[in-house]
Amino acid sequence: MGSASTLVRQCAVLEVLVALVAGAAPAEAKVWVLGTGALALVFFLGISLYRHRQVRRLADEVDEVLHSGRRVDFSNCREGDVAVLANELGKMTARLARTSESLAAERNALADSLADVSHQIRTPLTAVTLMLPVVERADDPLERKRAVRRLETMIERVSWLVTTLLKIAKVDAGAMHVERRCVSAATVAHRAVAPLETAMDLRDVALVLDLDERATFQGDAPWTAEALENIVKNCMEHTPAGGTVTVTAREDALATTIVVADTGPGIASDDLPHIFDRFYRGGQSEGAPSVDEDVRQPAGFGIGLSLAQALVSAQGGTLRAANNAEGGARFEIAFPKLVV
Repeated sequence: MGSASTLVRQCAVLEVLVALVAGAAPAEAKVWVLGTGALALVFFLGISLYRHRQVRRLADEVDEVLHSGRRVDFSNCREGDVAVLANELGKMTARLARTSESLAAERNALADSLADVSHQIRTPLTAVTLMLPVVERADDPLERKRAVRRLETMIERVSWLVTTLLKIAKVDAGAMHVERRCVSAATVAHRAVAPLETAMDLRDVALVLDLDERATFQGDAPWTAEALENIVKNCMEHTPAGGTVTVTAREDALATTIVVADTGPGIASDDLPHIFDRFYRGGQSEGAPSVDEDVRQPAGFGIGLSLAQALVSAQGGTLRAANNAEGGARFEIAFPKLVV
């Protein structure tokens, strides 16, 4: 309505200007001035009405996008400033559509993650609930001590799970502080395997460290040690008694690499593409060890390797998994010297 009133006012002003010019012109030129003015007025009125219809159509299409969520094609405009406006509106609606799809995918992923977390926490809590009456009814001090120890182990597992989930959440949110310093790969390896030495002795798994003391990389020592600890722990849990877990650190002109290899059954071909997926736990591999829960570290939730990959990626490194040609799993952390 406002646009139509503006157009009428513009036409009226143009008519007044034509009349003034015609009044001031000589008598023999009045007809020519009036005719030219009339043609200009018709031309101006036609162009204005055409642009008004284009703008109205764009407004209707934008209204469709905002209220019905439909995708509208703005490519019908041909040339001019209205076509530029249509092109920009097309870009805007395409970006809004991609954002909407991304938010929907993130919402579904969050719902799935919450369901997984709920399931993972509920399992040990249910075990704790069932073990409490056993502790209360135990008359034998030795039996009570064993029951309390199993109860402590389950509580440690829940605590480890919650702590790990919080770390993953910080990485996903970009809130994790990562330092960039010159780090010794050997120092990181020693720091990572130190908490696992007792568990390896109990499992009769040998630990071999083949470390280049000169190998260094730019990264965060505590976070790298935690990622490496999760990898070594995973290899330890899948290595049978009498086996070996080897940690190797090397540096060349391109990158510093830390490799963890075991002599276990390796990674199944179906599990290999999903080995770093959150809450993914493959089937029990043939030959994998079965160890009493009292000597196990809190594990088995399928998030240790996912956390390791997140911590390494946050520092600009890469983590890959494969199987050794002679058998066993192999995990390789690489910190490149140059980032292109």
